Amino acid sequence: MKLIAGLGNPGKNYERTRHNLGFRAVGFFLSAEAQNFTFLHLNKRFNALVSEGSFENEKIILACPQTFMNSSGTAIKTLSSYYKINPQDIWIIHDDLDLVLGKLRISQRRSSGGHKGVQSIIDQLGTNDFLRFRIGIRPINIETKRIDIEKFVLQKFTTEEEKIIQEAVEKVALALKVALEKGIGRAMCEFN
Repeated sequence: MKLIAGLGNPGKNYERTRHNLGFRAVGFFLSAEAQNFTFLHLNKRFNALVSEGSFENEKIILACPQTFMNSSGTAIKTLSSYYKINPQDIWIIHDDLDLVLGKLRISQRRSSGGHKGVQSIIDQLGTNDFLRFRIGIRPINIETKRIDIEKFVLQKFTTEEEKIIQEAVEKVALALKVALEKGIGRAMCEFN
């Protein structure tokens, strides 16, 4: 069994912002694989939008925590405890300011890199032994030292950036599919 969770902030104000790429990627994957999953619905027990399904005969839980980004770990811990999912079978999709816009990196056993949502998950699970699908949000011409990070991640993408991001979201969905069908190693080779 796998838990695939996209990180973001709940509410219309945050839709399509840089920090909500995890939600978008889960939504796109779900729409592409809709025949295999239930509708994404709010489950108050987990404080998350949840969809259950299967892929390649393995049970998959898709989730979008509704706890706000910086408390994502509480929903992830509740979900993983309820379904008895080991950290190695938890896959987290999130934005990453250290990566150039649209770049995808699949990694495991890394520090949070300052991402408060990821740090919340590490703190709640007591380990960083989960898989991460990191999507770059940093425009090429911007140095991260010169921006207000908290404001920047809550901005919407420009029209030009949106094209790049849509391709990245589609790439994440494909990487998830490859990882589920052929393994994490194969997905890393193809998409990193």
